[in-house]
Amino acid sequence: MNEQKIKVGIVGAAGYTGGELLRLLIFHPQVTIVFAHSNSSGGKPVASVHTDLVGETDLAFSQEMTGDIDVLFLCLGHGVSQKFLAQQSFPASIKIIDLSQDFRVNPTFGDREFTYGLPELGADKIRKAQNIANPGCFATAMQLALLPLAEQGLLHSDVHISGITGSTGAGQSFSETSHFSWRDSNVSAYKVLNHQHLNEMRRTLGTLQINQAIPRINFVPYRGNFTRGILCTSYLTCNWSLEEAYENYRRFYQNAAFTHVTNKNPHVKQVVNTNKCLLYLEKHEDQLVIISLIDNLLKGASGQAVQNMNLLFDLPETTGLLLKPSGF
Repeated sequence: MNEQKIKVGIVGAAGYTGGELLRLLIFHPQVTIVFAHSNSSGGKPVASVHTDLVGETDLAFSQEMTGDIDVLFLCLGHGVSQKFLAQQSFPASIKIIDLSQDFRVNPTFGDREFTYGLPELGADKIRKAQNIANPGCFATAMQLALLPLAEQGLLHSDVHISGITGSTGAGQSFSETSHFSWRDSNVSAYKVLNHQHLNEMRRTLGTLQINQAIPRINFVPYRGNFTRGILCTSYLTCNWSLEEAYENYRRFYQNAAFTHVTNKNPHVKQVVNTNKCLLYLEKHEDQLVIISLIDNLLKGASGQAVQNMNLLFDLPETTGLLLKPSGF
C-alpha cells in the first residue's frame, strides 16, 4: 500500500456524482483532496451545496485548478469532458478518471488512451492504465448480469432487459421528469431500445465473446419514483440448468470485491448506499433470468470510480468503500 497520500482533483464537484465522490474521498484513508472545482459554486463551502457534509469538511469549491495532483476525476455531462480536456492542459503523468460516456466507446483522445473501468472484467488491465473511462450505471448493471454468459459464448439469442432507475440517474439539472410532482407516484419508459449505454455494453461483451457476434439486446429503461438505485431483469435462452448457472456465476465472480451472487430474490435497499452489485438467477423452461441491482451513484458511478482509483494506485479495491446499506 502507498504510504504517501494520493492527491485528487475533482471537476464538476457540485453535481450528484461529484458530491458522491466528495462523500467517499473525504473519508478515504489514502486521499487528499487538492481541489473540488465548480463553475457554478466557486468560493462556496462544499457543505453549503452538499448539506449532509456539514461538520465533515471545511473544503470550499474552487474555480481554479492545479496540475499538482495525481489523479483528476471528471464529473461532467456527456460530451463536456472532451471539450474540457481540449481547453485544458494537464501533465501526461496525471491519471484521469472520466465519469461521462465520452471515452467509453472511442477511447483515444489526443495522446491519452482510456481503459474501460469495469473491475470485474479487467482489474489487471486497469492497474496498468493511465486513464479510465468509468462505465455507465445501466451498463454496469446489465454487463455484470451477462459477463459469465459471454465468457462461455452463450449470448447467441436475443437478450431482453428491463431496468428501472431512481431520479438521481437523470442528473442534477432540472427537467420536467425529475420534478417531484411529476416523478412521485409515477413510472415511465424512456429511450426504449435506444439507450446510449447499449453501445459500450456491446463493445465490452464482445471482448469476451470473440468467436461470434453479440446478438440483439432489447433494453427498455424506466424512470422510477425513488431517489437512487437500479434494478435490471435480463432474460435469454440458455441451456444451463439453474444449478449450472449458479455454479458458473459464482466461479466468475469468486474474486470480485463487490459483486455477489445470491440465491434469494434481492431488493434495491440491499445495495443503496453501497458499492455492491447483487445478482440473482431463475430458470423458467429454456429461459435464464438474471436480476441485477446496484446503486446508480456508487457502483454505477462514483463508487466504481474510486474502486478504479484504488486499482490504479495499487490499493485494495475496497479501500474507502466499505459502506453500510440502507436497511430501512
